[in-house]
Amino acid sequence: MKTSRIYRIFKMATAEFCLFFLRLFRKFTSLFTFEETHDGISVPHAVEATKPSVLDIKTEMELDGVPVDRYERSLPVSFSPDEEYSPLEGIVTFRGNHLRDSGSYGTADIKKKELAVKWSIPTGKLEKTYGKGYWTGSGWTGQPLIVRWSPEMIKKTDIRTDKERVTEAVYATMDGNVYFIDIENGSFTRDPVSYGLPFKGAGALDPRGYFSVSGAGDDGPGEDGAARAVFTSLFDRSRLYELGRRDAFAPRKFHGYDSSVIIDRKTDFLFQPGENGIIYSMKLNTKDEGRSIEPSEILKFRYTSPRNSEERYWLGMEDSAAFYKNYMYIADNGGNLLCIDVNTMELIWAQDVKDDTNGSPVVRIEDGIPYIYIATSLHWTSSRVLRLADVPIFKINGLTGEYVWIRTYFCNTVAGVSGGVQATPAVGKGEIEDLVIFPVARTPRVRSGLLVALDSKTGNEVWRLPMRRYAWSSPVAVYDKEGRSYIVAGDSEGTLYLVEGRTGKLLSTVSLGANIEATPAVFENMIVVGTRGQKIFGIEIQ
Repeated sequence: MKTSRIYRIFKMATAEFCLFFLRLFRKFTSLFTFEETHDGISVPHAVEATKPSVLDIKTEMELDGVPVDRYERSLPVSFSPDEEYSPLEGIVTFRGNHLRDSGSYGTADIKKKELAVKWSIPTGKLEKTYGKGYWTGSGWTGQPLIVRWSPEMIKKTDIRTDKERVTEAVYATMDGNVYFIDIENGSFTRDPVSYGLPFKGAGALDPRGYFSVSGAGDDGPGEDGAARAVFTSLFDRSRLYELGRRDAFAPRKFHGYDSSVIIDRKTDFLFQPGENGIIYSMKLNTKDEGRSIEPSEILKFRYTSPRNSEERYWLGMEDSAAFYKNYMYIADNGGNLLCIDVNTMELIWAQDVKDDTNGSPVVRIEDGIPYIYIATSLHWTSSRVLRLADVPIFKINGLTGEYVWIRTYFCNTVAGVSGGVQATPAVGKGEIEDLVIFPVARTPRVRSGLLVALDSKTGNEVWRLPMRRYAWSSPVAVYDKEGRSYIVAGDSEGTLYLVEGRTGKLLSTVSLGANIEATPAVFENMIVVGTRGQKIFGIEIQ
């Protein structure tokens, strides 16, 4: 519901006063730790507290349009934790791979430790289908996809370049276009493809380099404006396929496809969660090196629970699924974290993560056990009038679904604009292997935020960086040739930060002029990110 500017200012001023007053009397962060079950079972399974029956979650399936009680995938799917998701050089899905643990590719050659804008290009806007206003620029999660194409691939495509190799960003934005950009200089490598749909999510590239998948976060204008996910050939930009348009199997009226798909290149199966409450999977039957796809074995999985409805604790997924072997981890808008065996689509365990969970789960293997790092935004658990509450950050055992630790931050939501954590964490590697880094919005003040690094084993806060304005954009970890770590993060005022990964020391900032709601992708030294101010930027880490 649209609220007036005067009302929002009043609510912000009231909340600001309350937060200032409460800082005198209460802790704004707390840590809770839990005992894990060690039963020797090495595959995901429910314990008493994480049985789906505890949350009374019920599931249904439809295979090729026919209801089914059981399912067994024709070709078993499994993503080994240490396998390469894609042989391509680049970032082909949200946070890079099936673990969702990387938004950067390659190593950077960093000397000055400074950020410098190298180029920018304009994007547009798209009229909303309700109320007044427009979808503008690049929204949440809005991460670009970046690939360095081989000479052989360039010859097969309609890429315009004189170079032997080109590093191309494929960027779907909220003006309804998919852009193709040379990240070295900001020139267009191909003409954009226009769909007239507001693309908020990151989208994905087929890990073999055949096509892109862009999901609309809402309806677009016009008769052909129904939200859906669209498939675009990376050879000639032709339209190959679409899924999700006003799906009658959906338990929710609202349709959106912000989630970034995962494709198993060995079996040719695709997985797409939807905000309509359906998880789609299908065998693509890719032919002619990806110039055509003819999906079959189209499986739709939906679920219900007593607290999920169209009005409260919404059904459906805005985050992107993470995978461990043949298990999918996905959270929903109503605070349910689900573990699903994708070869049978059986719900293995379910955990209550309390609130609207938009940041994606990140999986990391520690001592042979998959652990999940995830946090929530602030909607359903806030106080009724002032919209204040403690927002949880979780470490969860991926085998059992049990809590390991919970770190909370006291946050505020104003007129539906979320506090808490909208972002996906940066899970450290190398010298910061012990750290997980989250931005926390609307704390300790209404418009400010924190960038915090937590010890992955204990949940203790290792460092924090106050941000003048809150952030929804997910931080990205970048590493130089010597193994030193850096964090790139954007905020809602348009400031892009470069931070020392080990200490949290602020090294450099640059203003991009408008809300950085989207998540950057980093290829070696070059950052690519769009803003709500209708521009895409290329920023060099010098």
